[in-house]
Amino acid sequence: MRNADIVIIGAGISGAVLAERYANAGKKVLVIEKRNHIAGNCYDYTDENGILVSKYGAHLFHTNYEDVWQYVNSFSEWYNWEHKVLAKVDGQLVPIPVNITTVNKLFGLAINTEEEMSAWLKNNSPEIENPANGEEAALAKVGPVLYEKMFKHYTKKQWDKYPAELDASVLNRIPVRTNHDDRYFSDKYQALPKRGYTELFRNMLKHPNIEVMLNVDYFDISDEIGGYEKLFYTGPIDRFFDFKHGLEDKLEYRSINFVSETLDQPFFQENSVVNYPGEDVDFTRIIEYKHFGYQKSEKTTVVREYTTDEGEPYYPVPNTKNQEIYERYKAEADKLLDVYFVGRLANYKYFNMDQAFKNALDLFASLEQESTITNVLSKAV
Repeated sequence: MRNADIVIIGAGISGAVLAERYANAGKKVLVIEKRNHIAGNCYDYTDENGILVSKYGAHLFHTNYEDVWQYVNSFSEWYNWEHKVLAKVDGQLVPIPVNITTVNKLFGLAINTEEEMSAWLKNNSPEIENPANGEEAALAKVGPVLYEKMFKHYTKKQWDKYPAELDASVLNRIPVRTNHDDRYFSDKYQALPKRGYTELFRNMLKHPNIEVMLNVDYFDISDEIGGYEKLFYTGPIDRFFDFKHGLEDKLEYRSINFVSETLDQPFFQENSVVNYPGEDVDFTRIIEYKHFGYQKSEKTTVVREYTTDEGEPYYPVPNTKNQEIYERYKAEADKLLDVYFVGRLANYKYFNMDQAFKNALDLFASLEQESTITNVLSKAV
């Protein structure tokens, strides 16, 4: 029987934060990870061309949370990186989010001011006060032409569902700018770790109170785990309950097939990320990792991303059916004592990286507060 004060399933953001916090609070922590590496989907490594690449797609850190920014800086040095994305539309590259430059290029206009851009959006977008689905959300933001060119078919490739089949929240996340700002994010802090995310996680987990088991599926050894104070689970919630509500009601997730290619040339594209929203290709985007951190190499590495239903679960598919299934499993989870479900997969909810850090930090703080109150009350009695 393996004993630890805290057992954590998964060595991604949520698991690593909780492991580090509890270890520094004096607890013995066991982290169980079924992959052969730490850092979850943030895992990166140096490839044969000497280029730092991410195994599971580009991860761009951005946040307005002061506590999260201070926390990640305690484990790594960071360099400023204002991420920008281009999209190949009508044979030309245009900025995403949609901004003045995007509209001017695609429509041959000469919009100059925010007032002109706001007026263009208003005149070309229907008024939809409460969008009922993703299509209505996108139409309300950018109108039918840009919706068709940039979002409708990209969404189909990404989710295998058209926007009308998804919750409005999916397309509501689309930022639209009324100026020339071509940064993908507008957060106060936008940066990348100087030595990569894997090194960041390695520093988080190197505490002597933390034991990490790699290449181990928790469900293969769950009978050997006991005596813990708390267990934190970061995987798919329906898997934890062995799909007790039936495989026909299995929660949907989208995965990604990453196809990497080495090219014997300095660069392939002018930007780190280029999206392909059209129907002419079946991949969603091409990432050229050499751009990140202005890396040097005689060759370059590019990765095409194809979304799929098979493989590692990355993105919960937000629609009414899946939400109803999730609520049934959440009701089961709420009955458990000292077992906590944390992170994107366990909560069946999309988190940005900083939100995942924040969620885990806040959970630790709230549980520690509860523990302190309980101890005080027990002593008073």
